[in-house]
Amino acid sequence: MISNIITMGGVKSLKDIDVTGKRVLIRVDFNVPMDAQFNISDDSRIRAALPTINYCIDHNACSITLVSHLGRPKGGYDERYSLRHIQKRLERLLQKRVEFIDDFDTLKTENAQCSIERIFLFENIRFYDGEKKNDPEFCKQLGGLCDVYVNDAFGTSHRRDASTYGIADYVDTKVAGFLMMREIEAFTKALENPIRPIALVVGGSKISTKITLLTSVMQKVDKLIIGGAMSNTFLQAIGYDMKGSLVESDFLETAKEVLEEAKQHKVKVYLPVDVVITDSIDHPIDVKVVPIQDVLDGFHAVDIGPATLKLFSEAIELSNTIIWNGPMGIYEINQFSKGTYKLATIISESYAYSIVGGGDTADAVEKAGEKEKFSFISTGGGASLELLEGKILPGFEKLDRKS
Repeated sequence: MISNIITMGGVKSLKDIDVTGKRVLIRVDFNVPMDAQFNISDDSRIRAALPTINYCIDHNACSITLVSHLGRPKGGYDERYSLRHIQKRLERLLQKRVEFIDDFDTLKTENAQCSIERIFLFENIRFYDGEKKNDPEFCKQLGGLCDVYVNDAFGTSHRRDASTYGIADYVDTKVAGFLMMREIEAFTKALENPIRPIALVVGGSKISTKITLLTSVMQKVDKLIIGGAMSNTFLQAIGYDMKGSLVESDFLETAKEVLEEAKQHKVKVYLPVDVVITDSIDHPIDVKVVPIQDVLDGFHAVDIGPATLKLFSEAIELSNTIIWNGPMGIYEINQFSKGTYKLATIISESYAYSIVGGGDTADAVEKAGEKEKFSFISTGGGASLELLEGKILPGFEKLDRKS
């Protein structure tokens, strides 16, 4: 049986078609973080789209229209989420003029006047109600802007929005961009053609968001390393009293089932043996490291401890493929970031093929200064999670396939 990830890898990419003289619409992911003054603090998502954009420029596309979302506007125009703030950075990176257009009529008119190397940056697509609704009329309107549709927005490829899904019904030629293909190739290498042993490192706050992941990969991995607040639920399930720590009581039985399934598939499970605890997350006064059996009343587990880090390190050092999704603690707070940052260093310095999937994990790796040492860092949070779960991402469903 051909797996879903292999199926997704069988779509056509830009290199399989000719864009010369064609109007090309590229769905990019320019959802970048900005401060209150609209200064971009991390432009990695823009940089990730450059190969696809430059390929279309180099191969004489008639015009290039870039479509993206930014943030989560609550209907209609909102200055905070305007893609106008992206324009200058994009021009600097491309070293080309980029024309910002904020309405459909103007874009349609300008797009019809074919001129090589004209690059249009359209306003935030989520300012339009038809985007999230995947409205057929809106999809048709988008499709009318191009001869070739390129989906290169992996970060939103798990959504059935107009610009990532529905538009494909109204364009004759629809292919994946280079970023989309790199993501699929990286996860294929880790999941379908791996060098064993494979370790899945899972963290984050809730087991409820990772259940499908934990059960779907059980037959593919050799080790399951669980940290972060979700490990509290597992520890509580096997008899430890985590006191004031975040525990999903409704999922205690589920945690037991996951551990039993791991045992059946001979997957070695690693859980914390000590944790960092605090009397208050928002205003910590008393912070200490304790064995998991000694969590104090009223205290919260907020990070993995040094003994756990050593345990996890030994498991990682004996692995040849590592997939990491979810931080080990509340890394956004400096006092509770050590476990996540040190784990990032341990994985980055291993000789394993290492993949980071998930927005928070990628952010933590960046802040730890280890980004360049990982084999691959996914640009998609929810998308990479669904990919690991074995699902076919909607962003790939309607793209043209290779013969």
